[in-house]
Amino acid sequence: MALLAPLAEEHGWLPERIHKGGVANAVRSLSVMRSPEFLIVDLSESGDPRADIGALADVCEPGTLVLAIGIMNDVHLYRDLLASGIHDYLLKPVDFGDLRESVALALSAMVEPEIQTPKKETTKRMVTVIGARGGVGASGLSSGLAWILADEFDTHVGLLDLDLNFGTDAMTFDLEPGRGLSDALENPNRVDSLFIERAMLKISDKLSILGSEAPLGDPMTPDPAALQNLQEELAENFDVVLVDLPRSMASNYPLTLANASDVVLVTDLSLAATRDTIRLLSLIKPMPPPLRCIWWPIKSPRLSNRKCRKRILRHPSNARWIF
Repeated sequence: MALLAPLAEEHGWLPERIHKGGVANAVRSLSVMRSPEFLIVDLSESGDPRADIGALADVCEPGTLVLAIGIMNDVHLYRDLLASGIHDYLLKPVDFGDLRESVALALSAMVEPEIQTPKKETTKRMVTVIGARGGVGASGLSSGLAWILADEFDTHVGLLDLDLNFGTDAMTFDLEPGRGLSDALENPNRVDSLFIERAMLKISDKLSILGSEAPLGDPMTPDPAALQNLQEELAENFDVVLVDLPRSMASNYPLTLANASDVVLVTDLSLAATRDTIRLLSLIKPMPPPLRCIWWPIKSPRLSNRKCRKRILRHPSNARWIF
């Protein structure tokens, strides 16, 4: 009381705002009245300061800044009190200069706005990779891009292999695809963030994959709405969704391209591939903006991750969708 009275006078605080009774009285009083913006509480008579500060936190409104004074000289207690949200803890006997300085620092923290570090804005992308012909390396390119974006560009990537019978993306990472994709297409009402988390195979903290090996002789004919719903849910859960889309599915389910921000057409330099590239372009071009199409001719159907990375970083027309 002897120290607080002159301190209150310095700051223009009313003397009747100083109450006896320590932390126990503070808990009782604040349970029935509005919390102050700044509170100095005495823990000298507390048998369990940690529990009493917890009880005080339960009755204080969010944003109340608390300065504690006590007699226990324990570094673990000091750390626990700071971790619980206490601004500072002063040990008795308290020097008036130390108390004044601690209060001044507390009040300045209340006045000065907290500097917020601007968050990096992440642009959501859905990149669809289509092979103009079988064997041109579209699946290898999809897997390579997914790995590079996740591992080297620190992007949260979801890889969706829509070759329902013969998908190889999971195999590329030495994994069994499981039934996640089949369940998502057969029961679209179940697809939500929790389902996505459980159904997708986790390759790393930044990369997950969803694929299928549907039994032959019993072809899957997914509902177009189920496919679109799955893509939309993946887009909500990942920064980049890479869709390995077979050309037959692109033709039979054109709505799979509706959510794409970019389409990569992979082709070789044969006459048949050139013809099919032109036909696929005619399917893609009517799609509404901001869909962008990239034509990626390769000479070899085998494209390693290292070669894939070099082409991405050196090819200026492709740099626009690498993060």
